[in-house]
Amino acid sequence: MIKIIRTDSKNIHFVKLIEQLDAYLKITDGEDHTFYNQFNSIETIKHVVIVYINNTPVSCGAFKSYDKDTVEIKRMYTQTDYRGKGLASKIIQELEQWSKQLSYKACILETGKRQIEAIAFYKQMGYSAIANYGQYKNAENSICFKKLLV
Repeated sequence: MIKIIRTDSKNIHFVKLIEQLDAYLKITDGEDHTFYNQFNSIETIKHVVIVYINNTPVSCGAFKSYDKDTVEIKRMYTQTDYRGKGLASKIIQELEQWSKQLSYKACILETGKRQIEAIAFYKQMGYSAIANYGQYKNAENSICFKKLLV
């Protein structure tokens, strides 16, 4: 049974999923991990979505306000054994819906160029590549995306 909840970054299940995500990224980011990790603190995140399968937390995502019209999607993760089941799509759709309910007009996000599956996923979900923004402006291994919320 699949259950989707909205919560915040204090949720212990979210914290544990993020620990798994960070361990995964430490490997895939390699020497760039320290640079990227500094922007991934969860203390300021107030909007978190978690997917549970049979009461086990297996996937998450979050957003935080970037400006008055835009949120930044953060901390998207699905445990390896549960990938390919459409859970990330459910997460991002819930994050987009929640953002719209809060009157935001767009979502932006950053992912690493080495995250081939993530890049394909975001394109599939209607996100378009944009110029790198904010702290990622000069990050050679970053690719940024944006989607307008209609």
